[in-house]
Amino acid sequence: MSPQPSGHTDPFSDTAAISEDDRDTILESTLHVGANASLTLGADGVLVADDAFDDSDRLYLCGLLQKSHLAKNIPFYHILDAELSANTIAIKYVRPKSPKKNARLLVRTLIYPVSTASDVAQRWTDRILERAYGAALKRARIKVLINPFGGAGKAQSLYNKHIAPVFEAAGCTVDVQTTTRRGHAVEIAENLDVDAYDVLACASGDGLPMECFNGLARKRNAAQALRKIAVVQLPCGTGNAMSWNLFGTGEPSVAALSIVKGVRTPLDLASITQGDKRTLSFLSQSLGIVAESDLGTENIRWMGDFRFTFGFLVRLLGKTLYPIDYAVKTEIDDKHAIKKHYAQQVSRLRHQLSPSNAILGKEMEAQGGLGLPPLKHGTVNDPLPKDENSGWTRLEAYPNLGNFYCGNMCWMAADAPFFPASLPNDGMMDLVNIDGDISRMKAVKLLLAVADGTFFDEDVVRVRKISAVRVIPRFGRPMTEMSEQAHTVTGVSAISPQKPSTMQKILKKVSGSSGKTGYFSVDGEKLPFEPFQIEVHRGLGTVLSRVPGVYEYEGPDGWRDIDIEHDTTAEAERAYKTGSIPCLSTNVY
Repeated sequence: MSPQPSGHTDPFSDTAAISEDDRDTILESTLHVGANASLTLGADGVLVADDAFDDSDRLYLCGLLQKSHLAKNIPFYHILDAELSANTIAIKYVRPKSPKKNARLLVRTLIYPVSTASDVAQRWTDRILERAYGAALKRARIKVLINPFGGAGKAQSLYNKHIAPVFEAAGCTVDVQTTTRRGHAVEIAENLDVDAYDVLACASGDGLPMECFNGLARKRNAAQALRKIAVVQLPCGTGNAMSWNLFGTGEPSVAALSIVKGVRTPLDLASITQGDKRTLSFLSQSLGIVAESDLGTENIRWMGDFRFTFGFLVRLLGKTLYPIDYAVKTEIDDKHAIKKHYAQQVSRLRHQLSPSNAILGKEMEAQGGLGLPPLKHGTVNDPLPKDENSGWTRLEAYPNLGNFYCGNMCWMAADAPFFPASLPNDGMMDLVNIDGDISRMKAVKLLLAVADGTFFDEDVVRVRKISAVRVIPRFGRPMTEMSEQAHTVTGVSAISPQKPSTMQKILKKVSGSSGKTGYFSVDGEKLPFEPFQIEVHRGLGTVLSRVPGVYEYEGPDGWRDIDIEHDTTAEAERAYKTGSIPCLSTNVY
């Protein structure tokens, strides 16, 4: 669960439902329905006082059931809609199918005759919707894209059974379209009427959201489109990282509710340049063992999700190296400082010192109009800055690289919080580097450390907050050609490839990997294996989230113990204005 940025006062008070200054509000908190039933706006939900109430049935009509139950509280977060007709009130909500965390949600409808004056009942109905939605948009206009080929090929079925009922009950306007080929979502997003929709929802894995961001980026008013349309994921694929980060779930119905109740949140996006091509990324970029374990195990898909773990272990045991040349624009290079940065951002959220999406939009417009923001650091083809004050390291060799992993979100999969200190829009990505020649025992320990949350603090794991990085691979089939190209641009000589050991040859044969080329993974998708440069754009994209400003994770271990009391509100605001501390966005819901 993510750290909650907003503080609480008296948990039993309900300042929205019971005001000491408004007697009418006090009296109207309870709506009398039927002969012996009432609905009361409580601190965190609607209290249903009715001996006959039983929400195990899809539709409940007062007086038709005779089971006896205690008063039940329906959380405001679970309420989808409330509608008052001439003499009845209908409340649509969801309830978990079981007490298990992230259990499937079932849609229910509660209908009562109204015995209260119509004007009082209407005010009560309006107030329940205000409490149910807060800062979220009611009755959103949603464009749904379904990838019928992703995951186990069940996206259409999952949408029909678990997602569509939630959207329908919430009164959303939904337009559904099925993608037919790779890249189809790019075309749909590029041609989307951004004034006709609020949300672009992908019933898929992480590939479709990436396509949607890149499709919106093709528009003439790209920056405006990326700010206006919230791109979200309905988890129906193999990798559902976006949903885990923003909603804390891999259950489609829970994600649907999170979208209905989600708050607009600016999201950092990264430009990846290769040659003359520019691609946007929202999740991660990897080279080395992670990319190889994912993209290099397509031949053993019959193993299911275990293929990644198998591929990872094969390469760990083989001590495979992935030599590169790289240069980094580092912003924070110390783990304690990274934790302090995380604590400062959460503190800013508590004080609600975050700029809105509109403010970030004005910043981007000032940089270059409504198209994509210009590249501050050029492309991979441009010379690196020689000024020592530029913040860039020089291009240097990393001959024993095991893993290059750059993350914009915390969760890379349901059980893989690789980047616990990542934040949605601090203008930085988290870069993890691990040597490939560490002991096999240590490597296995690292694999286990990811799931239990201790990975970040392992001494062999180097973590940096960066704003840009350039990488030139020195392995794989295109190595010679790339090395010649890189030498022309950078003047750095190529690294001679090492001959594989006997152990590496055996393990490579077992894994089925050809090893003839390397893999470069962006958001889980294969990009050309060639030199690349990454640059972060703060708050360029827009998503929906449950808790804006942080991901659905508790953060790096120990960040709560860091003293930031001296960072007063005035000091924090001053730091943001001067640009020394990037500031999170959007108001807390």
